Amino acid sequence: MTATPLLTAFLPIALGIIMLGLGLSLTLADFTRVVKYPRPVLIGLVCQLLVLPFLCFLIVQGFRLEPALAVGLMLLAASPGGTTANLYSHLAHGDVALNVTLTAVNSMIAILSMPLLVNLSLLYFMSADQAIPLQFAKVLQVFAIVLLPVGLGMLVRRFWPRFASRMEKPMKIVSALFLVGTVTIAFIKDWQTVVDYAPVVGLAALLFNLLSLAIGYGVPRLLRLPQRQAVAIGMEIGIHNGTLAIALALSPSLLNNATMAIPAAIYSFIMFFTAAGFGWWVNRVHGKQLALEERELAG
Repeated sequence: MTATPLLTAFLPIALGIIMLGLGLSLTLADFTRVVKYPRPVLIGLVCQLLVLPFLCFLIVQGFRLEPALAVGLMLLAASPGGTTANLYSHLAHGDVALNVTLTAVNSMIAILSMPLLVNLSLLYFMSADQAIPLQFAKVLQVFAIVLLPVGLGMLVRRFWPRFASRMEKPMKIVSALFLVGTVTIAFIKDWQTVVDYAPVVGLAALLFNLLSLAIGYGVPRLLRLPQRQAVAIGMEIGIHNGTLAIALALSPSLLNNATMAIPAAIYSFIMFFTAAGFGWWVNRVHGKQLALEERELAG
């Protein structure tokens, strides 16, 4: 894939806008809340950082994906949640404060965990002449495109809270549009791969998405977390930041591989429907329990 001027300009802007929007919704309290609620945060992080990559590896092996597609799905597994997870959690009556905390903490950890998992995946799935490991300089680029916009958004929220509050809704709309644009670019850049591998990659992405939702909801319930926290963790783990994965895969200065972006693009399309279905199911089955927990929290 060649580094076109449009691609070079669009990807950093798209990801920067999305991460800036995330920063506008964060405060320092979202990080310090870990001390107040260590157990649900720890459960969510263990599922996100350890369980999901292992399950994704098994799926990749089971479907015998092409090397670049395998790395792409592993890249997605390493991606944190995002503002979309917060929105779906709100609609499903989950603990949105927990979502925000998990997103904040996970985004920081992803600065190190994503390059680590990507490098391991490149070494395992790609031949020596195909693998382009993310060296330290490229890890710094990941740091810049993820953390700096978030930090800027948090500064705006800190010093101009009214402006940040007014901008939250418009930024969510703009972020959604950029997500659609990023997914579209991913499809266009490697359309033939999409056509050739869509059935297999689509099934692998769907299975990974469903398992992510199931693990994210089921493990907290087995460990007797409240219903609202289980819904929040389910949404956080089931809805990955596909835009970040696509941007890292397509970026000419990072992985520069359009095929690696395909799993995240397909996943980003699928997750809207599966997350909506999960929210509908959990409210239909456990709606009374969720309502009771909300009343107890309000009281």
